[in-house]
Amino acid sequence: MATIVNTTEEEPMLAVVRFTAELAWADAGPEVADPEVTRLCLEAQEHILAGRWLDMASLMLASADLLLTSPSRVADKDLECVLSVICSLVTKAGSEDEALQITNLICSKLIQQPGDKPALRLKVLFSLYNLLLSPYGKAFVYKKALELATAGKAAEYIIPSFKNIDSFVSEWGIGNLEQRELYLAITSILKDQKGMAKEYFNFLNKYLATFKGSDDESATIGDAKEEAVAAIIEFVKSPNLFQCDLLNMPAVSQLEKDEKYQLVYELLKIFLTKRLDSYLEFQTANSALLKDYGLVHEECVTKMRLMSLLDLSSRCSGEIPYSAITVELRINDDEVEQWIVKAIASKILDCKIDQLNQTVIVSRHMERIFGMAQWHGLRTKLGVWRGNIASAINTIQANKVTEDGTQGMQGLMIR
Repeated sequence: MATIVNTTEEEPMLAVVRFTAELAWADAGPEVADPEVTRLCLEAQEHILAGRWLDMASLMLASADLLLTSPSRVADKDLECVLSVICSLVTKAGSEDEALQITNLICSKLIQQPGDKPALRLKVLFSLYNLLLSPYGKAFVYKKALELATAGKAAEYIIPSFKNIDSFVSEWGIGNLEQRELYLAITSILKDQKGMAKEYFNFLNKYLATFKGSDDESATIGDAKEEAVAAIIEFVKSPNLFQCDLLNMPAVSQLEKDEKYQLVYELLKIFLTKRLDSYLEFQTANSALLKDYGLVHEECVTKMRLMSLLDLSSRCSGEIPYSAITVELRINDDEVEQWIVKAIASKILDCKIDQLNQTVIVSRHMERIFGMAQWHGLRTKLGVWRGNIASAINTIQANKVTEDGTQGMQGLMIR
């Protein structure tokens, strides 16, 4: 049975080959150019008829090479159109392997000279991403987009996609090592972006969490030391972060015995488990270290006062005397309410101020560390609440039975 394949000049792939070939040979004159253009078009027809889509991709990319290396010779919309047609070849591939080979050819070509029209190149890569059915292929293209955005200094075009990374990782089904590479690439992009400190910290956390502390990682976990230090400094520096899980991460806890970074780990320990007086002692002995990492003492004191307030909240069973706050925070009596308001505004504390009795009644406070102990505590509270709710339901049902019985007796008496 014969297969009819459209190979007219209106065929988009042939049109692209002709268009790019004419541009490539334009300076050679018609006597040289016309035979070459004809040859390339005939070769393209043969590939189409035979279904050799990988060969077709190679031919089209070779023909389009001039457009990518000298993009000023063609309008952006024409270049995008040419590249989009080439990307569409992945939908014609006869197998997943062939589609991935075509994808690799396209990506390799696009990430060359990343400084030339990086936004357009990224747009084409995202179009290619959406055409692929293979999760592996999608992950491969996204990593190439990260490389291009980094090398082409075009981070602003890929950063919006970072909010979907969790769903991407789930869709791709990539392993722990691949996730680690992905998160590290993203942190490299976010590191110097203004206004992205929270996102940078979050992806540092994701990267560090990929180290589980197994024996297999003993040779590689040391590579994470600088990122571990960066995460600690970001946490200490941030005026909006009061809780983290860094302390018990193997990639971070290795710093405790590291000659170069053990003081940085001690600083994290102070902010997550100790109070203001411990920080002040540390600062007195290590003021140069704080300055080296860009930490401002006054800002650290402000944060440690709020951290100390959280510590008081967990130790004082719901009621904190003003006197305890003045001692722990090293403030005057008339400053207590100011710091309580600051804690409420920071959303780390829900409480009421009893001015008459000079106490703060805490209904909720944030835990600086939410580890196994906190999970067990939460489980216990949920168990108590569940028991209370069950008791309330039983009481309501018992009252309802009693009420129904009373009404029944009244009905009999009326008769």
